[in-house]
Amino acid sequence: MNKDNISPKRGRPAKSGRDSSQTKQALVQSGVEYFTEFGFASSGIDQILKRVSVPKGSFYHYFANKEAFGNAVISEYSRYFAKKLDFHLLNKNNTALTRIENFANDAKQGMARYDFKRGCLIGNLEQEVTLLPESHRLQLLSTFEDWQMKVTQCLELAQQEKTISASLDCTALASFFWMGWEGAIAKSKLTKNLTPIDTFIDLFLQLIAK
Repeated sequence: MNKDNISPKRGRPAKSGRDSSQTKQALVQSGVEYFTEFGFASSGIDQILKRVSVPKGSFYHYFANKEAFGNAVISEYSRYFAKKLDFHLLNKNNTALTRIENFANDAKQGMARYDFKRGCLIGNLEQEVTLLPESHRLQLLSTFEDWQMKVTQCLELAQQEKTISASLDCTALASFFWMGWEGAIAKSKLTKNLTPIDTFIDLFLQLIAK
């Protein structure tokens, strides 16, 4: 799959119990899982196809090339993670800072569940951005902007609740949060424990709390 500039022959849809849309979605989900663990630039598609029993020739029935597949994978992960953020950050049963803490706890459980091998797809791809197509870079940037907006709104709520100072720049704080968060996720993958995430979240909340 490294010869992405060569126009491949179009294969037939894979024969399985799934219809075309289900097979395409299965490929995207397989891509999310594989790229989160192994990265994008150096990965081929063979293992992704094997996971969902799709012949290699059929891949091009669903995606024009690896770049288009990567765009679909990033979009899928972005939607998934946005729902996770909304679940926690829009939960009216909790204070704003508790919502952030609950999001972190949820993410920690996911890290441990996969033995610290996966982490965050968007953060992983950010680290190899110089090797990615421009369309991927723009998608990653848009995703981070969306996540930053969600945390900004949560921090603004914390100001309304008077749990953080009204003088704080919530947009800048949200940007700082994601820079620190992705670093903590990467360090947790390296150390294979949750201490980096705990350290970051504890210090972040301590620094902004009144």
